[in-house]
Amino acid sequence: MRQQLDKWLDQPWVSNTIIAVILLNAVALGLETSPEIMNRFGGIILAIDNACLAIFVIEIALKLIARGTAFFRNGWNLFDFAIVAIALVPSAGGLSVLRALRILRVLRVISAALRLRRVVEGFITALLGMGSVFLLMSIISTLALSSRRRCLAVISRNGSVHLGNRDIRCFRL
Repeated sequence: MRQQLDKWLDQPWVSNTIIAVILLNAVALGLETSPEIMNRFGGIILAIDNACLAIFVIEIALKLIARGTAFFRNGWNLFDFAIVAIALVPSAGGLSVLRALRILRVLRVISAALRLRRVVEGFITALLGMGSVFLLMSIISTLALSSRRRCLAVISRNGSVHLGNRDIRCFRL
């Protein structure tokens, strides 16, 4: 039964439905920022927001049932779980700031759309590679500056250098 539920959850129409709910939720959250619209349609907008949240909770619960502990081994599942959990935080008291983070539910479209997921994963991989390049360039720059300073210090001790020629003389050695 769990395998059948997992196959059902992975069907394209289910993923597309979740993406549609995410986009509908994004529109509802955007409309909530307008006092004029909230005065006229606030009840409907809040009902849409709560319905979207209920669908997200059901989706997470079904994934937990279908995948068991394997659910927590997937980073995208953890991302979805955290965003939905933040949305469930009560809006009163000191945690009300976290409730404002419910706008992050829009980011669930990244985990729901396979192509966007690949782009984000590629971007993160590229950033890690860029970090390595940045570290290497920092080391090379530090070595070059250190060598330049030492070279200039040696030339200065000889007393044969004029200020305008320091850089040129350094590289002639």
